[in-house]
Amino acid sequence: MYIQQIYTGCLAQAAYYIESEGEAAIIDPLRDIQAYLDMAAARNAKIKYIFETHFHADFVSGHIDLAKKTGAKIIYGPTAKTAYHITVAEDMQEFPLGNEKIQVLHTPGHTMESSCFLVKDSTEKPYAIFTGDTLFVGDIGRLDLAADDMPRDQLPSMMYDSIEKLKKLSDDIIVYPGHGAGSSCGKNIGKETTTTIGAQKEMNYAFQSMDREAFIHNMTNGQAAPPKYFFTDAKINRTGYEEGIDSLLRNIQSLTVADFIKESEAGAIILDSRMPAEFAKEHIPGSLNIGINGDFAVWVGTIIDNVPLILVCDNEKEKESIMRLARIGYDKVKGYLNGGINAWKEAGQKVKTIHSVSAEEFAENIEKEGRSLDVRNEGEVAQGTVRDSITISLGKLQEQLNSLDKNAHYYVYCRSGYRSMIGSSILEKNGFTNITNVDGGMNAITKTAAKIEIPAVV
Repeated sequence: MYIQQIYTGCLAQAAYYIESEGEAAIIDPLRDIQAYLDMAAARNAKIKYIFETHFHADFVSGHIDLAKKTGAKIIYGPTAKTAYHITVAEDMQEFPLGNEKIQVLHTPGHTMESSCFLVKDSTEKPYAIFTGDTLFVGDIGRLDLAADDMPRDQLPSMMYDSIEKLKKLSDDIIVYPGHGAGSSCGKNIGKETTTTIGAQKEMNYAFQSMDREAFIHNMTNGQAAPPKYFFTDAKINRTGYEEGIDSLLRNIQSLTVADFIKESEAGAIILDSRMPAEFAKEHIPGSLNIGINGDFAVWVGTIIDNVPLILVCDNEKEKESIMRLARIGYDKVKGYLNGGINAWKEAGQKVKTIHSVSAEEFAENIEKEGRSLDVRNEGEVAQGTVRDSITISLGKLQEQLNSLDKNAHYYVYCRSGYRSMIGSSILEKNGFTNITNVDGGMNAITKTAAKIEIPAVV
């Protein structure tokens, strides 16, 4: 068996290409499917199956387009119901691939249909398992994504049984999870992207001996709320989508400054995907900065509703920006500004700036005036924050703007400077006029004389 992990860092997502004797299967494909087609062509293999571990919430899968292109069967685990044709596997059912087999293990908990796929060699010996969002390195999938027709309190109990099922597997079986560190699909996923069952028995908190009640308590505490686009993407993956990503990329609209203004006046949100430093230097008033160099799609889906967007991009980054948006089902891109920020200035339009300071300047100035606003998540803040900081995680900032004073001067910081610029752009768009971004964030602040405190546990 040939196994290739195809890891997409901005989504912390792992898809897999597996092959035996010229027959291939794809597990959890992204919407941009060309990489899988190219891999099969290069290896002279035919894609026979598309295995989906569950209805993904954090991205739109490419299974429908891939099935159309290849004729491969789409296979989900038990209980899956879709608006398009699939094969619904039974628990323990086996699918031949070349001279090996892939066995479905139904492991509900993350979702009802969640399943793992166990690979057996020609001697029937299991040696690898693809665990989707059931099992990660050092973690398990979040347990708060129940569908509308199911009580949420059933999933944690189901996950308990699923983990007990996985515990019975041999220690030497290689684990290929669906996500790595940074994904919102777990609480604290490890940085490695593969592991073994034996390693998880030793270091995964969910694999430790405990009764059902203790398991449910431990697994459901400390989980941040899911990004708001999660439930939309899960629905898209159940019902399907009308337009393929190829069509979206072919129909990219280049907008003149006049057309760009017209779309903005009609209600489209201006999304600037340039680097934070470039945005700070000059940007279109009212725009939001979510840099393509970071977790672009995840933060777009967390901060912005799925509404019409118009883009400001670095040159030749237009297609990449639109593709990353399409991965999470954000297809309502009305176009991008032709010529970018330079075209905007050349047309005589006004630009704004966001003032930034070094961590050293911040440490000196915050003792004299202003308030510091920490937009990191709760887990990061618990490790230490600048004394007297207001702490509002970035994902909650828009809903808590009323708790802030528009006349106050805020120094905004995160871990490294990426999220703080997103937060600064949110503040500016909502009428805050005295904003200073802290370059380098907490990574740099801890190397200064700034006073750091551990927040009291309430």
